[in-house]
Amino acid sequence: MEIDKLEQLLNQFKNGEVDLPSTLSTLKQLPFEDMGFAKVDHHRALRTGYPEVVFCQGKTHEQVEKIFQSLEKQNDHILMTRAEPELFQRLEKVDSRLIYNKLGRTITLNKTEKKTTGLVLVISAGTADIPVAEEAAETASISGAHVERIYDAGVAGIHRLLAHTEKIQQARAIVCVAGMEGALPSVVGGLAQCPVIGVPTSIGYGSHLNGMAPLLTMLNSCAPNITVVNIDNGFGGGFSAALINADR
Repeated sequence: MEIDKLEQLLNQFKNGEVDLPSTLSTLKQLPFEDMGFAKVDHHRALRTGYPEVVFCQGKTHEQVEKIFQSLEKQNDHILMTRAEPELFQRLEKVDSRLIYNKLGRTITLNKTEKKTTGLVLVISAGTADIPVAEEAAETASISGAHVERIYDAGVAGIHRLLAHTEKIQQARAIVCVAGMEGALPSVVGGLAQCPVIGVPTSIGYGSHLNGMAPLLTMLNSCAPNITVVNIDNGFGGGFSAALINADR
């Protein structure tokens, strides 16, 4: 449950707009709702400021639908990741307000307009890295950051990246998404005055080892402002960037 929702409920009870049984019925589902196959964390927004995010991969469509319906009762903003088109087609029939990002494989619900602040920059090395970058961008955006994108600006054509130096230096946090050798975050780290979050992707040839090569490159970067998340973890990169952005 989001903080403003809880405050609204308590004020309604205080003003006599809802009775005690109804108020208790809502509160008793905090901190979580046990659905048998899942324990939906309605208390997470109160603890962290952000609702629980639904990782759809590995769940049945029916399970995701029930989790979504539970979260929708308590939250104005919902993010679901690793969602395939067939799942969205099912959920769209349940709630037509849902928006699907086909590249990023995310489903979002925004009941109200969310005010965004600062600047989180999401940079991809190549076009093939855009799906992971889009997951990062959608995550940072729904978490309250103003997001801008710079795509296909890898080090093989470094002039494409240097053309955006001014924007890089304006950002509060940067997410760098790269496969192959994963050199992009090191270069961006040398241009930026903010934290840079490296996201290695599983895009590359054989010795790339499905993302291990760029992961190790990023971990061994000499740029001191770089931190790294797991392979293809656009969600982790975007969420961390949004937290950094909110604190500055």
